[in-house]
Amino acid sequence: MTSLKNCILSHDEITHKIRRIAYQIYEANSNETEVILAGIDTNGYILAKKIKVVLNKISPLNTILCKVIIDKKNPLQTITTSIKKEDYENKSIILIDDVLNSGTTLIYGVKHFLDVPLKKFKTAVLVNRNHKKYPVKADFKGISLSTSLNEHVEVILKGDKFEVNLK
Repeated sequence: MTSLKNCILSHDEITHKIRRIAYQIYEANSNETEVILAGIDTNGYILAKKIKVVLNKISPLNTILCKVIIDKKNPLQTITTSIKKEDYENKSIILIDDVLNSGTTLIYGVKHFLDVPLKKFKTAVLVNRNHKKYPVKADFKGISLSTSLNEHVEVILKGDKFEVNLK
């Protein structure tokens, strides 16, 4: 059985959204010298890397990438990061993922970072689906979609062609 897919965001639109999110992050952190972009593995981390490239062009911020490894099917498992807790203590952190669906992944990601004192904590997503079961919101978002629970948002950020499709 094949599923139909509708393109929600094209490559150019995704590139524009990434640029807009980067500007919003810079505006929210203009008083900072450093910001940590914590991308949830896999697409969230790819998105964080793309935001970092834009931030490096538009701002003097020192941006540090951090890969956040969460088992999305079992978020109670141990969460690991590519940098040590001491390295993000009293810093401004942006937790980044591709899609905010139920909020499960983001809320457990937030919980992980709250083990140390932080200066500021925000979240960013490319697509916000508005099906939250946890009180977590995206501070910076590319697009908000009202979808049914039966629909699936597919984000492709690999290679030369980015796409967001609704299946």
